[in-house]
Amino acid sequence: MADTPVIEIHDLHKSYGNLEVLKGVDLTAPRGHVISLIGSSGSGKSTLLRCCNLLEDSQQGEIRFEGEAVHWKGHGLHRHPADRAQVTRIRTNLSMVFQQFNLWSHMTILQNVMEAPVTVLKRDPKEVEEKARYYLAKVGIADKAEAWPAQLSGGQQQRAAIARALCMEPRALLFDEPTSALDPELEQEVVKVIKALADEGRTMILVTHDMRLAADCSDHVIFLHMGRIEEQGPPDRLFGNPQTERLRGFLSATAA
Repeated sequence: MADTPVIEIHDLHKSYGNLEVLKGVDLTAPRGHVISLIGSSGSGKSTLLRCCNLLEDSQQGEIRFEGEAVHWKGHGLHRHPADRAQVTRIRTNLSMVFQQFNLWSHMTILQNVMEAPVTVLKRDPKEVEEKARYYLAKVGIADKAEAWPAQLSGGQQQRAAIARALCMEPRALLFDEPTSALDPELEQEVVKVIKALADEGRTMILVTHDMRLAADCSDHVIFLHMGRIEEQGPPDRLFGNPQTERLRGFLSATAA
């Protein structure tokens, strides 16, 4: 199992009606690696991430989680996962952090972090509370455990969302533009946490507009353009010596 990638995707196609968003994409996330997805708005980055987590149904292609293939029924726009228990099991092992923090406003920060392990995984609340406080400390907001989401800054709320994802103790973390809703000063709070998680060797797939974060954290970077992989490789090559005109233009635009 150590050599088996956490996530493998082959020839993935995704459409919304007549609009084809992903046009045959491959992705491999080896254990302990950070994969960053970059590209312009509408290139398919977030859709690909949501397909990884089975939040979106794809119309064609194979998805494997730790070597286990997702089972499908139907074809094309009518294709759906065949085994809901399998979907639930995979999702509980792939924690997602969204652009908007999605914290429950009627729960304290501690309750937010504890909710899924207690209700979904049926774990002992006392054990979960201990882990929740550990992860809140890990992201630097241990003192906010009893606060309400509305009392926290955007950066603190996103760090709480990361602690919530970590408390599920997943096999991989999926980040969908985790800093794009934040002011630059607050963004750096979250970037610091993500970099620390990368340094720990956690498996992560990161959709980001922050090229510096992608360059600093990633083992592999994928540049998507209009639903296809235009270029991919190690960050030093993609950012230091882009091979395609489209990537050169994209990096020039983001640096402006």
